[in-house]
Amino acid sequence: MANSKYEYVKKFEMEDKLPDCNWIVVRIDGHKFHRFSDDHDFDKPNDENALNLMNSCAVSMVEQFSDIVFAYGVSDEYSFIWKETSQFYDRRASKILSLSVSSFTSMYVIKWKDFFPHKDLKDPPCFDGRIVLYPRVKIVRDYLSWRQVDCHINNQYNTCFWMLVKSGKSKKDAQELLKGTLAKDKNELLFLQFGINYDKLPDIFKKGSCVYKDTVEETVKPDDGGNPVKRQRRRVIVGHFNIIEDRFWNEHPNILKED
Repeated sequence: MANSKYEYVKKFEMEDKLPDCNWIVVRIDGHKFHRFSDDHDFDKPNDENALNLMNSCAVSMVEQFSDIVFAYGVSDEYSFIWKETSQFYDRRASKILSLSVSSFTSMYVIKWKDFFPHKDLKDPPCFDGRIVLYPRVKIVRDYLSWRQVDCHINNQYNTCFWMLVKSGKSKKDAQELLKGTLAKDKNELLFLQFGINYDKLPDIFKKGSCVYKDTVEETVKPDDGGNPVKRQRRRVIVGHFNIIEDRFWNEHPNILKED
């Protein structure tokens, strides 16, 4: 930029470099998605196409930004864990957040027809975002556990609520019936009134979605003798796992490896 007498205005810009030695969590959340989901006639309580669209956008994020080591999504929300050593844009919060939100939103628009080929996008999807820093892996895991617990609680409630509404109850009556109920009460309601075993619902609804890179073995071609030739390659994986307990993290120790 050429020097001029107006360049002094740059002094008013705020310094927003994130401190080193912290894991960066970017959480993206749909803005007014209750109305958006109604306008686009999403299935209730869960629209699997909508969830898979969110997952596809998250895969693109993990592919585009190499410093994202893990992502977790539920409903219209996604959390992206950036490695603690990331120097992306010199750790400037405004750059990391704005690029994350704008990239995710643009991918949502681009990929819409892949998941809703017979539905037009009536309104522009909007996402807000925030950045939170965590100095230790334990706190990052506790953060992810918090989001997965919320996934279960919200899904169990919403499943009960929408089954009651679909059975003829008003939304107000459904809310009153569920007020003060415990998890076991909701499980009983689903099973006794609707024949639904909550534990057998798809994991994508109960556990949310995990997106991360892993090394997988793939057959690339047969050799001259017709035997398969295998290579190890890095691939982005989408799965629905229990990330509260240790098993997943013990099986994937490099995801949140501290440098």
